[in-house]
Amino acid sequence: MELAELEIFRTVVAEGGVTRAAERLNRVQSNVTTRIKQLEASVGVPLFVRDRKRLVLTASGEALLDYAERILDLVQEAREVVSPQNPRGRLRIGSMESAAASRLPAPLAEFHQRWSEVRLELSTGPTDVLMAGVRTGKLDAALVAGPIEDAALSATPLYKEELMLVTPRSHRRVRSPEDVQLDTLIVFEQGCAYRRHAESWFAGPGRGGVPVRTLELASYHAILACVAAGAGVAVVPRSVIAMQMEPHGFSTHSLGRDGRVTTYLVSRRERSSASLLALRSLLVASL
Repeated sequence: MELAELEIFRTVVAEGGVTRAAERLNRVQSNVTTRIKQLEASVGVPLFVRDRKRLVLTASGEALLDYAERILDLVQEAREVVSPQNPRGRLRIGSMESAAASRLPAPLAEFHQRWSEVRLELSTGPTDVLMAGVRTGKLDAALVAGPIEDAALSATPLYKEELMLVTPRSHRRVRSPEDVQLDTLIVFEQGCAYRRHAESWFAGPGRGGVPVRTLELASYHAILACVAAGAGVAVVPRSVIAMQMEPHGFSTHSLGRDGRVTTYLVSRRERSSASLLALRSLLVASL
């Protein structure tokens, strides 16, 4: 088992086949196929099965992929520690959907222009899932909602977000939870920090309590569409609302201090790289 074979294996998985992997690696297809067969021979089991024109990982392939990613990332980290260099290699960034949509497009475009040798991978998810990904090493860093209470993580404050209560346009003005007339709170899945803020606002002392029902959706576009249709209310960052095209069928209401949340870039304290440092510096400078 060689590092080059593991890199080819990881690239075939990422690109979904030999043809694209060969183009990305600047190799001929026959060479990629041969190296995959050599890797399978060295581990003694098939790593892929063919599903029509696609290559699908076997259970053994899934297991090896996890180890291959960790091995290759450790090798990259070791090289950067021993001999610091310009950003290169792979950088896996996680982000809340709101930050990915409203905050990251411009900085990431500039990052790509400056350091095109870095293979930047972006995934979205709720704060708790992203934090777990950073802790386990599946992500190099993530943009999450604070506060950050894990001493093992380095946290750089980035954006001051204001969460807004969003109601149908015809809804009366909301000054407190008691003013909310609808009994459905439209939210992301469990683990979303903004969902916790919303539930906390409704359940605070002397307040009306969390609405009777919750409706879980996977995107702000769908959430705002359902609010406009009168299906419920939601709590959404002002930065996301500002992206919506006029006219829209909803109104916004302040949550006061309860709506103030800071977005942080978190990473493991013991792990850094030239690519991560470059991204962190760029995000801070963009403020």
